[in-house]
Amino acid sequence: MEPSVPRDKFRGVWWVFFILGLGTLLPWNFFMTATVYFTGRLKESSNGTAMGAEPERSILESKFNNVITLCAMLPLLLFTCLNSFLHSRVPEHVRVAGSLAFILAVFLLTAVLVKVPLDPAPFFGVTAVSVVVINSFGAVLQGSLFGMAGAFPAAYTAPIMSGQGLAGTFAAGAMICALASGSDVEDSSFGYFISACIVILGSLASYALLPKLEFFQFYHEKKDGGGGGGGQDDGATARLTHPGKHRFPVSSLRPLPSGQTLLLVAGSVEKEKENEENRSSGEPHGISVMAVFKKIWLLAACVCATFTVTIGVFPAVAADTKTTRSPGGAWDVYFAPVACFLLFNLSDWGGRSLSAFCTWPGPDGRLLPTLVCSRVVLVPALMLCNVQPRLRLPVLLEYDGAFAVLLLLLAFSNGYLASLAMCFAPKKVLPEEAETAGSVMAFFLSLGLALGAALSFVFRALV
Repeated sequence: MEPSVPRDKFRGVWWVFFILGLGTLLPWNFFMTATVYFTGRLKESSNGTAMGAEPERSILESKFNNVITLCAMLPLLLFTCLNSFLHSRVPEHVRVAGSLAFILAVFLLTAVLVKVPLDPAPFFGVTAVSVVVINSFGAVLQGSLFGMAGAFPAAYTAPIMSGQGLAGTFAAGAMICALASGSDVEDSSFGYFISACIVILGSLASYALLPKLEFFQFYHEKKDGGGGGGGQDDGATARLTHPGKHRFPVSSLRPLPSGQTLLLVAGSVEKEKENEENRSSGEPHGISVMAVFKKIWLLAACVCATFTVTIGVFPAVAADTKTTRSPGGAWDVYFAPVACFLLFNLSDWGGRSLSAFCTWPGPDGRLLPTLVCSRVVLVPALMLCNVQPRLRLPVLLEYDGAFAVLLLLLAFSNGYLASLAMCFAPKKVLPEEAETAGSVMAFFLSLGLALGAALSFVFRALV
């Protein structure tokens, strides 16, 4: 790194990216982990019995996980796509701060509704609309954040992915504490959603601090000035401008045989011509989205396939898995929050965090796509666990330990492989294309989530 690049004091920018990553997925994870609360509300109202009773599952209750997942992922895909093309037309601070503010407002409404009695259909409808809203703004927030991080060195995408992994762990931990508090469902759920509001407020405060950090200012101004950022070019390169308006690095004028010097200059002139063609094509800032996609399409396919497999079975299939150790006992109450959500999110967080220190396999070989494709075997394996109720498949893996191992593999590989793809992509393009590459990758991440949500109906019906 060149001397002109300031230090990230106390890793301030790194930690802010981590907190903002936490804020992108925390809202969805709080809705997903609160399955016990939501299905309890539907069960109580639709059957006229107490929440602790075991009436027959209503249609709304049985389809809750599938429908809510779909309501989350389709808006996520749509708004991530819009953000990929509109990020240059709406100021970054408006997209980030505005999204967090709207998400905060929805969570405040959700907390208030805990105290408001509603019939099952209106309650289901309000919940579905709330999920649509938070994931629409969450998509804008996520795409903006990955685009922003693309202008920084490669290590600064990892804290976003790690923060997203912690979001699920935090939500699962909060739900377990709510269950263990001994409070009734209403009071514990109210505290649960209020805690989410506090974390989102913290994300807003951290983003307000970000422009004051010198390290952020350097890379942000460098990106806005067209110099780009990231691991390919950590310092500002001195430029020499000729009367013909073609620019090339001063370093290319070092003493060399005349033929090599001419080649360097000609290469720079050719590059400038390419930039001029891009600018004339009407693309924002002279950058072609399709040109960027052609450079990173394999990594985009990897992140898409990774999340398609994961969301196809989690939570729609995994959350319906029941313990065979002590049905009806205390462990039965904690099985889903602990063995499903907490275990998944801890493992996913571990995979995401490991990518900050280990980047094997690399972005150019075939091993990364091969590992991504091999994860498909986890889908039928989890469907053969003790998922209840079931109509078609037999239970071949009935023990809790088998389910835990499969879920650990699903979650860890999801976090690690997706993080690698997200970190590699901005570094396979030119520095000035890094933000566009980050937005394109965020779109394919959302596409994978949406495809997984759609497939979850098929996988759950096959069980």
